[in-house]
Amino acid sequence: MTLGRSVQVEERRKRPVLRILLGLVVVLVVALAGGVLGGTWWLKRAMRDSLPQLDGQLSLPGLTQPVTVIRDQHGIPHIEASSLDDLFEAQGYVTAQDRLWQMDMARRMAAGEAAELLGSKLVEHDRMQRVLGIRANAERLTTTLSERDRRYYEDYARGVNAFIDQHQINLSPEFRLLRYKPKPWQPVDSLLVVMSMNQILDEDWNTKLEREQVTARLGPTLAVALYPTGSWRDHPPTQAPPDLTAPQQNIPDIPLDETQTSIEELLRLRELLQGSRAVCEGCTPGSNEWAVSGAHTASGKPVLSNDMHLEHGIPNIWYEGDLKAGDFHVAGVTVPGIPYIIAGHNGHIAWGFTALYGDMQDLYVEQTNGLDEYKEADGWHPIEHGRETIHVRFGEDVVLDVARTAHGPVITPLLPHEKRVLAMRWSAYDPKSAGIPLFDVDAAANWQDFRTALSKWWGPSQNVVYADDQGHIGYQAVGYIPYRPAGILGVPIADANHEWQGLVPFEQLPSTLDPANGVIATANARITPDGYPFELTLGWADPYRNERIWKWLAGKDKLTPADMLTLQTDVYSEVDQELAQRFAYAIDHAKDPGAKLKQAADLMRSWNGAVGMNSAPAAIVAAAKTAFWPMLLKPKVGDDWKLYQWPESGFAREELVMHAPVGWLPERYATWDDFLADVVRQGLETEHAPMDLAKWHYGQMHTVHLEHPLFSLLPWFKDWTGTGVQPQSGDTSTVKQAGRTFGPSQRFTIDWSNVDQATENIVMGESGDPLSAYYRDQWPYWYGGQTFALPFSGEAVAAQTSHTLRLVP
Repeated sequence: MTLGRSVQVEERRKRPVLRILLGLVVVLVVALAGGVLGGTWWLKRAMRDSLPQLDGQLSLPGLTQPVTVIRDQHGIPHIEASSLDDLFEAQGYVTAQDRLWQMDMARRMAAGEAAELLGSKLVEHDRMQRVLGIRANAERLTTTLSERDRRYYEDYARGVNAFIDQHQINLSPEFRLLRYKPKPWQPVDSLLVVMSMNQILDEDWNTKLEREQVTARLGPTLAVALYPTGSWRDHPPTQAPPDLTAPQQNIPDIPLDETQTSIEELLRLRELLQGSRAVCEGCTPGSNEWAVSGAHTASGKPVLSNDMHLEHGIPNIWYEGDLKAGDFHVAGVTVPGIPYIIAGHNGHIAWGFTALYGDMQDLYVEQTNGLDEYKEADGWHPIEHGRETIHVRFGEDVVLDVARTAHGPVITPLLPHEKRVLAMRWSAYDPKSAGIPLFDVDAAANWQDFRTALSKWWGPSQNVVYADDQGHIGYQAVGYIPYRPAGILGVPIADANHEWQGLVPFEQLPSTLDPANGVIATANARITPDGYPFELTLGWADPYRNERIWKWLAGKDKLTPADMLTLQTDVYSEVDQELAQRFAYAIDHAKDPGAKLKQAADLMRSWNGAVGMNSAPAAIVAAAKTAFWPMLLKPKVGDDWKLYQWPESGFAREELVMHAPVGWLPERYATWDDFLADVVRQGLETEHAPMDLAKWHYGQMHTVHLEHPLFSLLPWFKDWTGTGVQPQSGDTSTVKQAGRTFGPSQRFTIDWSNVDQATENIVMGESGDPLSAYYRDQWPYWYGGQTFALPFSGEAVAAQTSHTLRLVP
């Protein structure tokens, strides 16, 4: 009994302690819940407080006369001013209303100043930008602006800064979450954004390092099959009949030794260049565009369509606008941070872009000595050195030694195990690359004005399609592409025979006006006709989108804007259908394929080639295509297979699958049929296909998912500030080229019979604020394959007016 009482006494003594601990836990839980609720309330209030004023009157210092800003039903600003200076100041102000944080991050990322805000994880990114000298080149470009453009860039910056000054206490919530305020905007910041676009579209020096490594492992005989330049499917816009040639190239044997970059470094570099978000296999920045003469349209007037394919983000890469001052009137899309309109139309002409993939960069292996010198034709020269300091939030500064030769910046510091001194030459660094001709493009009234403006377009390299109110359609290739008399090598250059000899003359770049067939189209595939005297690139894109556009338009008359939207959202793939037939044949002739593969073959052989969300055959083919490259390459190059990427890798795969070269068949397989059947089997396993393949849907494995870079990190905000995971149709071979965070970034069509019915829509919306009505109002149109008109005339704009803001001096 005494022992029992002692135990009871001891338990009573412990109970207060337990009650105290339990009470503390409850208090902590309540405090945590209160903190979450309080943080949620604070952030939503910050979003609400930062919503811009869209109606009434605001003071904008620097204006000479009042400016009217009408927002239409999608929040797109239609800005009308009495002078161009006032117009571009207002454009800067209005863009900052919707996208200031995006603009600030764009200039920081381009300049290599992200770690100062986001910490040590961005040091490697900043190091790359500093080594490449992106800010230094933006500063150089700023000095080359004409007096007129310099003034307009300063007008734009003044408008941005007026918004910053007026909203110090209610900047967008991203600034408050990260606890900083933006620095004043300057013209050089706009040029930083320009340089960022050039990096996205023309940067391929890392591909040359990867190609060097893969070629060294395979040898040039096999490697040539992986790196085709053009194809028999190509249809250059200046060449009427289809081209049936299949050009080949000889790459010299490159010894693999310890001085070359490791696979780990190259994969890290690729991830750094592509960004942290996943991009679908085979997705490369590109676009579709076409123009059809009035002879083939229902209205009798030219029709032009353009959808530019880029990585998606929140906010969108594009910002829609309508700018008017006197006779200057232009509408379309621009990049926040850059004045003017980049693609769209004015009252007389319309234009669109696709990436040309011109080879604008080379890597040179510099011959050096022990005296920090490198050798040129006239002797030894000292390597130039500069000092860069990366400020790191919550960390120590990182000091860089940035070196240069006559070719350009030494990139070796980006590859710690690289022993060679590699210098990068880029036409963007060339002194001839000067100014930005966007204003002259916007103001052009006819084909001659337009071409004169484009002759000063140094980069990125682009295909430009044109249509005007006088009934003309045209095409022009643009960009300062290096002239290489000895040809493009495609790997780092270690000889003296591949130096640049100036630039390919503008007058000799491919161009055409009013072709006899009345159709022009480009989609990143080869644009040089047979016998063309200059080598512009080794890496055209896969031909399938371009081929489909030409075939779809061929022989059709009475075409309407609705037809153009049908083509922009087309998901038929001729090559996928062809591969499906080949895979089915392989399974039929393989040894012991099994019931599941036989069902796969039956589904594929009867497929119509439409890569739809509910298609089982599309899912099977997609899984097989994903499995193909590692299964083919790993037996020959091991883990180096991960280094293989090429804009025309899809065509390389098609040629290998359809021609079944003996030298490429992995040793463990007796026939290509056995190999291809196993590719399908492996693809099904990797993608966790169901037992009954008929119940498998392509949209289950192929999705689109857009997230805000900051708000997606917060559980209470992740879902409603993004799109969520949605099934997606189309692939890299369809006109609607689409991946998880990649695809058409806008869709534009104009029929010159009715300019007010020209359609233009982006992916999400004009605003970067999740509480704005214009944050994601365009998403249902984009995702659903629909569109809407961007009004242009005063009457049409008035009919769609939702808000009117008057900016006064």
